[in-house]
Amino acid sequence: MAESLIELKKVSFRVQNVSIVEDFSCEFEEGQAAALVGPSGGGKSTVLKLAAGLLVPSGGEVLYRGRSISAMNRAQNLNFRRDAAMVFQDSALWANQNLNQILDLPLRIHYPRMSAGERERRIREVTGTVGYRKNLAVRPANLSMGEQKLIAFARAMLCRPTLLFLDEWTESLDDDAAQRLIALVKHFKAEGNTIIFVTHDVELVTDLSDCVIMIAEGRKTMTLRGDEISGNTLVARMVEDGTA
Repeated sequence: MAESLIELKKVSFRVQNVSIVEDFSCEFEEGQAAALVGPSGGGKSTVLKLAAGLLVPSGGEVLYRGRSISAMNRAQNLNFRRDAAMVFQDSALWANQNLNQILDLPLRIHYPRMSAGERERRIREVTGTVGYRKNLAVRPANLSMGEQKLIAFARAMLCRPTLLFLDEWTESLDDDAAQRLIALVKHFKAEGNTIIFVTHDVELVTDLSDCVIMIAEGRKTMTLRGDEISGNTLVARMVEDGTA
């Protein structure tokens, strides 16, 4: 069995005493792709953000390589943020900065000794790889939703992560752009990296995932692995009905 990379141990998350996630435990293995599926509003994106350390649990703990994310010191947290990257469903690009500033910041934070020229080359390399070749001096408001998603994906790949958290990452993309990003994610996985993702695409779930975790009302209801995934009518129904 592969090593556990991320582990949620009896995690709960509440907002104003409303339970969003309750008593949630699971492990995500290194080098594998895990899909989170289930009813809309069931807690998938919240679980993803908890696993990424972007939300602080109300109870329980989230571990990265056996270490509690909330207990990390600044250096450990920076290393985790460099190794793990998130693509948000709404892209989450800063409205008051242009694309170049948005993409430059992660490199400044994680590679403070990198020269301006090296940062520029890395930005051009990654944006070219995802298929964005337009002006980087514009703000996100000047982009289509699909173009914003390409920039969000480029931002996630800038620091060469080994773990990707993807929330509806092909949404708003045309077929060509979606297939390009899917190919990049498959290559990322083939290099031994880890992916945890939420999607409405049943073909993507069955084609990419080694593990499917079903979530409803903030709880894990089922886990499927390997041969259990392909052709499973429950997985297909939950995704195709738009309830994933």
